[in-house]
Amino acid sequence: MSKGAETREVILDAALAQASAAGFESLTIGALAARTGLSKSGLFAHFGSREDLQVAAIEAAAARFTTTVFLPALKAPRGLPRLRALFDNWLDWTTRTGLSHGCPMQAAAVEFDDRPGSVRDAVARHFERLESELARGVSLAIEQGHLRRDLDVGQFVFELLGIVLAYHHNARLLRREHAEAHARAAFARLVVHATPA
Repeated sequence: MSKGAETREVILDAALAQASAAGFESLTIGALAARTGLSKSGLFAHFGSREDLQVAAIEAAAARFTTTVFLPALKAPRGLPRLRALFDNWLDWTTRTGLSHGCPMQAAAVEFDDRPGSVRDAVARHFERLESELARGVSLAIEQGHLRRDLDVGQFVFELLGIVLAYHHNARLLRREHAEAHARAAFARLVVHATPA
């Protein structure tokens, strides 16, 4: 990795930590210069604008999510075992990657859902890819005979996303100690409902 690429990685790591703690709106060239010890002009050399920085940080968060959640799940057998591994990885991915203040992508979705522009588009692309990959995983589980042939894949994905969103809400905002247990019970019920009789 070149020195420029290494510096960019340092900046993006700091940006993700900042976004996890205070949201993507908190990402400014000045704040990251203070956090990384780099000059503002040095940061501008890597990211020409605040918006470019925010988009790059969102893409870095999405890449980290893929590396932490999806890629390890691919080691599990196709079908339901892989879906279960994915769900397990998803629940604690921020803790395992050092983002102790929660999921930056959830924060970005809330911050930018009603604000047109390249940042919102980057967030939407991440969630569209996520839904597409989840749908692919559900379809593979149907092909393997683990889930019903007549299962509505879109509805299953919708409910799975709902479980994870509710988990984050209960664990992060409300500090409910049973959030993970409730999420796992909800996922188990979702699977039971989708399993062939």
